Amino acid sequence: MPSLTSTTSPSAPKPPLPKAELHLHIEGTLEPGLVFALAERNGISLPYATEDALRRAYSFTDLQSFLDLYYALMDVLRTEDDFADLANAYLARAREQGVRHAEIFFDPQAHTARGVPMGTVIRGLARALDGAQETYGISTRLIMCFLRDESAASALETFEAARPYLDRITAVGLDSAEVGHPPSKFAEVYALAREAGLKCVAHAGEEGPAAYVWEALDVLGVDRIDHGVRCMDDERLVARLVADQVPLTVCPLSNVRLRVIDDLADHPLPAMLDAGLLITVNSDDPAYFGGYADDNFTAVREALGLDEEALRRLARNSFRAAFLDEETRATYVKEVDAY
Repeated sequence: MPSLTSTTSPSAPKPPLPKAELHLHIEGTLEPGLVFALAERNGISLPYATEDALRRAYSFTDLQSFLDLYYALMDVLRTEDDFADLANAYLARAREQGVRHAEIFFDPQAHTARGVPMGTVIRGLARALDGAQETYGISTRLIMCFLRDESAASALETFEAARPYLDRITAVGLDSAEVGHPPSKFAEVYALAREAGLKCVAHAGEEGPAAYVWEALDVLGVDRIDHGVRCMDDERLVARLVADQVPLTVCPLSNVRLRVIDDLADHPLPAMLDAGLLITVNSDDPAYFGGYADDNFTAVREALGLDEEALRRLARNSFRAAFLDEETRATYVKEVDAY
């Protein structure tokens, strides 16, 4: 009697498109399950009875409503083990999403203000990142962000506190509540970062105006703009960004969840690509915004009708915009071309 069982196994699903993630807040990868696990480990009481109750709190009206919860949940991060576990959890998810290189933001002021030493944060993250290539097949960089709704003096203090660890840090960034806190507020600390040989990036043109993008370029001297969707309000700025090929790390699902864009179908990403801007697609704070890196690629493909070549262009852009040596960059781009 012939066998009723096929001897051929179904073909495995195609892996995700290889990509770099350049706009990722490690604190924004704190999933509810890890929140509860770390709270139990550190003896912290949470104002939510269950993980589902916490997830229901992930309904935001704007950037500030998100930030309020984002900072509150960080309280579970206390030890080097906590930060290592946080980073390892992200890297495991990133591997499943096709991420081959990740440049990871962290917010030291949000931790030192709670009494967690700078060294605890960086050493904990480094424990995970040091093994990321071997364990997950992901190369990594670490970007130290300053909270723009804190004072310029606090940013300077933070930079000085980080000096013993600058060998672990590739770049500085600027994040948190944008409106009312222009990039020029941080000119001094960015000058120190450039003197120290660090790369520079900054959030600009998310909720803030296109004028903030100009300041990030001309006052802070940034290498990349994080978000930057408001550049489309200023034709002269678009021309500048195109001419200089300044990368923009766009975060589509974040833009919708924070009401920067009302509907993903109305996102300016296709117009930005058509204009010749160097656009990348990233997840921002994926635990809160409903998707990691490839989830964002899938979302823009479905909502905006992007074809496979447009998606490969976005993936190539991500490696073009990354802080990589040319040999490594070329290797990753070949992976995209071969996909």
